[in-house]
Amino acid sequence: MTIRSTVLALVCLAAATQVEAQDLARARPESVGLSSSGLAKATDVLRAHVESGDIAGVVAAVARRGKVVYFETLGQRDLASRDEMPPNGIFRLYSMTRPITSTAVMLLWEEGKFKLDDPISTYLPQFLDQRVFVDADAPDLSRTRARVGEITVRHLLTHTSGIGSRSSQIYRAEQVRLRSITLPKMVDNAARVPLFEDPGTRFRYGISTTMLGRLVEVWSGQRFEDFLQQRVLDPIGMNDTVFWAEGERASRLTTVYRPERGTGELRPYAIESVPFTERPTLIEGGVGLLSSVSDYLRFSQMFLNGGELDETRVLGADTVALMTRNHLPGAVLPIGGGYMAGSGWGLGFNVVTDANAYPFPVGEGEYWWDGSSGTRFSIDPEHDLIVVIMAAISPSRGGGFREEFKTLVHDAILD
Repeated sequence: MTIRSTVLALVCLAAATQVEAQDLARARPESVGLSSSGLAKATDVLRAHVESGDIAGVVAAVARRGKVVYFETLGQRDLASRDEMPPNGIFRLYSMTRPITSTAVMLLWEEGKFKLDDPISTYLPQFLDQRVFVDADAPDLSRTRARVGEITVRHLLTHTSGIGSRSSQIYRAEQVRLRSITLPKMVDNAARVPLFEDPGTRFRYGISTTMLGRLVEVWSGQRFEDFLQQRVLDPIGMNDTVFWAEGERASRLTTVYRPERGTGELRPYAIESVPFTERPTLIEGGVGLLSSVSDYLRFSQMFLNGGELDETRVLGADTVALMTRNHLPGAVLPIGGGYMAGSGWGLGFNVVTDANAYPFPVGEGEYWWDGSSGTRFSIDPEHDLIVVIMAAISPSRGGGFREEFKTLVHDAILD
């Protein structure tokens, strides 16, 4: 073994000790068929992205065969204070909130609270007579038509409901989604504005998952945040996954940066008007959670284990299999260009349907997603591999740091 690989192995073991509070198993990379020197190259790439100013800092982890074999922190949590990035740094998940919310939904499905193809108007009657824009590309409240078909729970889970994105111009004009309004109010707003198309006819990534948070309340009789805490976060041991950071957690919350136009220099960027250090009025299942790499490793390992972690069963194995296969009909595919041409959608996850369509390596049957400020996770059953990486950058590309990291981790597979 080279000096460099020996150092990396020690770093990996030290980092695993840092996450020992979460009781994750740990091991040397070679013991699970990964190359320490290959993982060292992945670290070098991340360091280069920090040094070049693509990102301010990053936390990245790799687990294989149930063992954490790589856990690295680089750069700074906040450039102004020069705080180093802590291993337990807290990041805004944005879209990586959705798989967690979908897990809560499927817990209630297992209990028979609803069927996947139930119309949501059965539980949210404000959606009963919702109309559809005549022209989805130029939505006009004065030009609508009757809706064909009902929105179902499955449509919400697969983003085929016809409900739009929080950033759409019409939603912004109508103030459909604000962190300063209640969840029931946001649901009412989404029902008040017409759909972009009939349910089930197109994949349109949007605020559908936030509607699911409200349905969790209706089905469970609890506040969404309470159900999520008691039935998902606590059983998995996701101790730093919260809707806002206060007290000691606030000191670990990472600052989001955006490159300045022209110079590329990183500047603090407030995506939301209500900061994540304050309790928002809107508890949002679509984009509202904060979390750490360690917490998301646990969530991912639970799924890779078929719904169980540390002898605690969260979901049935059949439910996990159902959630992580494609549910989009052929008429809806492909759902976009680039890697999205090789993707379907499960019940809360992007699902790889054609690995050859991806510009970075993925396994057959891999399921994954990312967030709009630089986070990403992937669960690869073919290689028994989990990768979680988090930075705080918007737009989230950050010079391609996530894709390059995943490529080098894949290259490090020995067997």
